[in-house]
Amino acid sequence: MEPDRNRHLRNVLIIVGLALAVWLLPGGETGSNTVYNLLTVLLTAGLLFFGYRLYMEHRATIFGLGDRQRGILYAAVALAAFAIIATAKLWDEGGLGALLWIGLLALSGYGIYSVWRAYQEY
Repeated sequence: MEPDRNRHLRNVLIIVGLALAVWLLPGGETGSNTVYNLLTVLLTAGLLFFGYRLYMEHRATIFGLGDRQRGILYAAVALAAFAIIATAKLWDEGGLGALLWIGLLALSGYGIYSVWRAYQEY
């Protein structure tokens, strides 16, 4: 199948038209904020459901870890959740907040990696 040039042009024009409507029409900002909030709630719900499914599918493996490793895993996941929730606040603080955000996610990633590495040693 070769790409349909007119279809792509039509899609780009639709996006430009929607952007102009949000920019020029009264209440466009309110409407865009509503759509943004709705998409954020849907994304958050999807991520929570994905986390729940991961937990339920690997529950036996998680409970098979030692107490220390399981504690590190839970703390790393909680730290990552905190960093994701605080993203806007940390990035608004400037360079130091951004570095703190990157550090929190790096520490969380290292914790999860260390638990995985310990699990692979068995």
